[in-house]
Amino acid sequence: MPSPRLLVVEGNSPQTLDEHRAAGGTPAHQGYSDLLRELTPGAIVDTCHPGDPAANLPDGESLEGYDGVAITGSSLHIYDGGPSVTRQIELARAVFKAGTPVFGSCWGLQILTVAAGGAVRRNPKGRELGFGRSIRLTESGRKHPMYIGKPDVFNAPTVHLDEVETLAPGMVVLSTNAVSDVQSAEIRSNGSLAWGVQYHPEYPLREIATIVRRIGTRLIGEGFFADNADIAIYSGDLDALDKNPDDKRLAWRHGISKNVLDKKLRVSEVANWIEFQVLPTRVKRGRG
Repeated sequence: MPSPRLLVVEGNSPQTLDEHRAAGGTPAHQGYSDLLRELTPGAIVDTCHPGDPAANLPDGESLEGYDGVAITGSSLHIYDGGPSVTRQIELARAVFKAGTPVFGSCWGLQILTVAAGGAVRRNPKGRELGFGRSIRLTESGRKHPMYIGKPDVFNAPTVHLDEVETLAPGMVVLSTNAVSDVQSAEIRSNGSLAWGVQYHPEYPLREIATIVRRIGTRLIGEGFFADNADIAIYSGDLDALDKNPDDKRLAWRHGISKNVLDKKLRVSEVANWIEFQVLPTRVKRGRG
């Protein structure tokens, strides 16, 4: 029996990837690939880079050959347009057409929403940074397989400036909070189904720390931090808590709950996608 084949779509431009590496971070596609290999032992995980206008992308036949597709976050904005954005929307539409299960984190949710006929805007409430607080499951979310094992109210790693403004036809909101009405959703298009979250279940705390350091000047301007020293303290605390999740002092100081610090709970949405979408589709296609 062939090994499961998964595809990770890197949402960032080459420039952002270089900046993130320089800040000490792990590229989004690499971190996502590592998680998928951990959750699906023996899986072959490929990556593609539609944010790079020069990169080659898989065609429809290739997309049908994958058992699942995951779309990462990105520093891009859909409303800015341009090849780095439009190529990703077109790729998402091709994934829907191929009928391959797809999961989107943050930018991934936004791209899937637009590909299915919805709209995305800059959030008038501003950026959500660090952790999405008091994300609450809707009635549909409480019944949804993506949230099996998850509490009805939880926190999650997050960093985003944009949000879903208009739902795509048939889109179902699964969770919400005070910052964004759409924290997660089920999206249907072309007879296919996608799951998307506005937050980042795939991010360890060290990645949030890296992003804070990388875009620190903007965050000072937005009022999240007083100065670079303030950024250094916050990001240092997250790095320390990443290495030692049992540090009660730091967890209490930043209000970071068990559903973030316990990796199994944090990544459960992705694990449930594999169990309830990827593996069953693989069986239907005669590959599992």
